[in-house]
Amino acid sequence: MPIWLDDFLWTYQTLIHSLGINGLLALSMYVVLAVGQLSLGQAAFMGLGAYTGALLSLHTGLPFALVLAGSAVVPVLAAAAVGLPTLRLTGVYLAIATIGLGEVLRVIYVNAEITGGALGLGGIPGRSATWIILLLLAGALGGVWLVGRSRFGRAMEAMRGDQTAAAVIGVNVPAYHLGALLASAALAGVAGALSAHSSTFISPDDYAFEAAVTILSFAILGGIGSPLGPVVGALVLTLLPELLRPLHDFRGVFNGLIIVLVVLFLPRGILPWPMTRLRKPL
Repeated sequence: MPIWLDDFLWTYQTLIHSLGINGLLALSMYVVLAVGQLSLGQAAFMGLGAYTGALLSLHTGLPFALVLAGSAVVPVLAAAAVGLPTLRLTGVYLAIATIGLGEVLRVIYVNAEITGGALGLGGIPGRSATWIILLLLAGALGGVWLVGRSRFGRAMEAMRGDQTAAAVIGVNVPAYHLGALLASAALAGVAGALSAHSSTFISPDDYAFEAAVTILSFAILGGIGSPLGPVVGALVLTLLPELLRPLHDFRGVFNGLIIVLVVLFLPRGILPWPMTRLRKPL
């Protein structure tokens, strides 16, 4: 590797890691929005993945690949527990349930000794290499893109447009909803584990409601016409605080303002083009 590139990666390693991790979180939000559901549990799933991965690394000798796998499985189980009783309901019940999950987990993190309590958990091995993060982001983006261009993707588009009509033409709407929530939880869990092994320290406040709103803002800014939209939104909102470093403490305010402005003036995001326009004619 050239010396200048090595110096660049070393200097901006934290920022590059944040770009990749936030891209994964944006994809986790896209997956549920793509089937017409609203989940605000990505921060909760991220926290589960972060604490699971951190504890596995601190107390076992498992390879990092297995640590990441465990960090995906635990959030999936939590998503199944929340999703099964709520996905047949309409409206914002899933959003409310996932918000509740996040608050319950945060209280557990604060009071449990194994998680470090309110002071957080430190000493996590720095195992998140740049190439691992970028490779997982590329793989996740490619996988979601391929699914979106398949018959499953067409079913997802139908549900996003009109769930009743999709059910009439034979789409198993509850099954797709549950599958999307489980996939979303897995992506967020892996992102949480990568984040924990990048920063080497985590605390309960990292996965509070503000984090859920931030992840939602990635998708709203980028648009959910294709998987690329939320990833672009994540890149923009991750780089923006670096450009406005003196205003870093007001990041939550900026994210909320961006959501309002995008809803008013760019309701389909900055990349509104659906994947159907990118398909080749038969």
